This record gives sequence, C-alpha cells and structure tokens, in this order.
Amino acid sequence: MGKDKLRRFAEIETFANVYQLDQGKALKGEWASEHFKNNNPVVLELACGKGEYTVNLATLFPDKNFIGIDYKGNRIWRGAKTAIEKHINNVAFLRIQIENLLDYFEDGEIDEIWITFPDPQPQDSREKKRLTFPAFLNRYKAVLKTGGHVNLKTDNDQLYQYTCEKVAELGFKIHKNTDHLYTSDLVDNVLSIKTYYEKKYLLHDKNINYIQFSFD
Repeated sequence: MGKDKLRRFAEIETFANVYQLDQGKALKGEWASEHFKNNNPVVLELACGKGEYTVNLATLFPDKNFIGIDYKGNRIWRGAKTAIEKHINNVAFLRIQIENLLDYFEDGEIDEIWITFPDPQPQDSREKKRLTFPAFLNRYKAVLKTGGHVNLKTDNDQLYQYTCEKVAELGFKIHKNTDHLYTSDLVDNVLSIKTYYEKKYLLHDKNINYIQFSFD
C-alpha cells in the first residue's frame, strides 16, 4: 500500500464524520438522532467513491442528512475531508461492504438511495455483485421508507438495461428513466452533479443513463 493511502487510512480514523466497519452498527435505527442530532430525513449514496454526490447533495439540501457508503477508505477520505473543511455537518461516511447494509440501518430508516457510477460487473458470472441484483434490491426495499426512491446514474448501458429489466420483472415502479440524461428534460440541479468518473466519461461523449424507481 502506498504512503498516500496509508496516510489517508490513518487520518480517517480521526474524522468524526467517518464510521468504519463495526463502528456504525451502534447507530442502527438512530443515525439521525445520534450522529446528526436531528430528526431530518436520511439519504444514502452507495458506492460513493470520493463522495462528490454525497457532499454536493448535502450542500443543496441542508435540511436532510447524507451518508456515503463505500469500502475503500482512501476514497472516502476525500469526501469526508471536504465536508470537514467546508463545515458541512449533514454528511457522514460509512466504510462497509454494501451487502451488509441491513446490519447498519433499521427497516424504514432511509428516505432515499443514490447509486452513482458503480462497478457494472459486466461478466455474467458476477451478476450477483451488481448493485441492482435482486438480492441488493431487497435490502434497499427493507431500509427504505414507504414511497422512498432509488436513483441510479451509470455510463454503462448494460447495467442500465439490466436494472430496467429487473425492476420491471419484480413489479417495482419506474418513475423516471433515460439513456441520454443530458439531452433529456430530466436534468436539474441534482442530476447535474458530476462525479470524477462522470466528468471523464463526458469528455469522451459517453451517454449517461438514469433511472429512478420505488418499491411501492
């Protein structure tokens, strides 16, 4: 492991807005009241990477709480440090494997979920690793409040189509979807937030896919 990664891993241990592995389990069902010290809605960004969406959403919506989730601590470091430096107090980060989501959040605790440019896991043999595989969708269904939405942004056309198909097969409700976000009429200040990877894709004229759906 490089010196920069080691430094970042050591530094996030001191961040009050980062919970690693089992540290977050004690907050199950109490993220708003215990960490954020309020009763505001809680929104998750899964596979948050450097946390660009988490931090930008928190800036746009100071009356909501945002938690970025990823397993790579050196990436979380960037978002957590930005939030600290800019005094954005409605942001936290959780370093866990997303398949363990139910160990950290109570049924109906979450108001909305964002999945931004996850690894598409394109090989058929890795279908179960896709963040919109039915087993993951069932986890999201458990933690979301009634009427809560899941949002996926991806440059990967196969993952987008796969997600649309699975959502339809399982009888869930699609609210919005497009395979060319920036030529659609869906773009607003939220969907205009761009991650590090999205900016790279757009430089190469890659189309961006978006779908929003709910379970009821």
